[in-house]
Amino acid sequence: MRAAGAARAREAAAGEGAFERWLASVWWRPRAGAAAWALWPFSRLYGLLAGLNRRLSGSTATAPVPVIVVGNLVVGGAGKTPIVIALVQALQAAGRHPGVISRGHGRRDAAGTAVAQVVAASTAHEVGDEPLLIHRRTGVPVFVGPRRAEVANALCTAHPAVDVIVSDDGLQHHALARVAELIVFDDRGAGNGMLLPAGPLRQRLPRAMPAHARVAYTGRFVSTALPGMLVARSATRVLPLAAWSASDESAARPLASLKARRLTALAGIGAPEQFFAMLEREDLAIDRLPCRDHAEYAEVPWPEGTREVITTEKDAVKLAALPRIEATVWVLPLDCELPVALVRDLIALLPAVRAPARASGQEPHR
Repeated sequence: MRAAGAARAREAAAGEGAFERWLASVWWRPRAGAAAWALWPFSRLYGLLAGLNRRLSGSTATAPVPVIVVGNLVVGGAGKTPIVIALVQALQAAGRHPGVISRGHGRRDAAGTAVAQVVAASTAHEVGDEPLLIHRRTGVPVFVGPRRAEVANALCTAHPAVDVIVSDDGLQHHALARVAELIVFDDRGAGNGMLLPAGPLRQRLPRAMPAHARVAYTGRFVSTALPGMLVARSATRVLPLAAWSASDESAARPLASLKARRLTALAGIGAPEQFFAMLEREDLAIDRLPCRDHAEYAEVPWPEGTREVITTEKDAVKLAALPRIEATVWVLPLDCELPVALVRDLIALLPAVRAPARASGQEPHR
């Protein structure tokens, strides 16, 4: 019964994967082809609706503390979540007390429209896979919900020490004011340069960068005409799933130690081909198993008899909740280090932190 269910899930994933591969062939090319131009009238409609949404969101709400939005102008994943984690860590190193808000894409609990705090016992069904991963990696307060102003207020009420909020995604959520934006691209850049559904753009590339916006490139080169900085990324160690779930770094081993094995590479992310290509550049022998972004795993998605699997942290947060896994699962963390100049620019856009008021008659420390 279990094998039949897994087979059906793989067949459904294969169908979805074929459609996503076709879209990728349309979107991620330097120039628009015939299929993209056939979809162009729908892109015009999308652009009109997006513009209407911006105008209706003209009266933006202000969070109790300054907000930095990290997001994409394109769909399909560009390495945003590791950037959020790196930014949170950089803010902590600078003496700030960040919190994170997110929509919580992929929530499946009964109260999916409600505000919720991410805690250690949360599941991806309750809060979304990316917020759960961010909380695991950073330990900072993370709240989710569809109305980000409401989410920001809830976070600051519950955690008054928070002095800056990082919004995971939300560039197109114009109802919440922000003091800074960090726009993320990978090596695919803006693809064919067209709006959805003819191309991958959620909104058009700006002709000039706003003063409060910066661009980070997570790939190997600057992939658009927008000025920005390259982000150093490393994926050099793997952990068994149980050790990763327990944050037991003592169980880590070099990625290169897996070279002599045949691995099933599982990736349910926005751009799974990039994960596979990274493994192959490290000379790992893999069988590719792409799944849709934010895929749910009610049971293991690989064929029965699979012995070893390597996967992403975003997939690991869901696999860790499964009651029994017979295969050996290796989790590959992806670490980012933001350029010092980029962090300095973003912090410079933040208002200065107010010093706590002294009691009447109290002498200042000398």
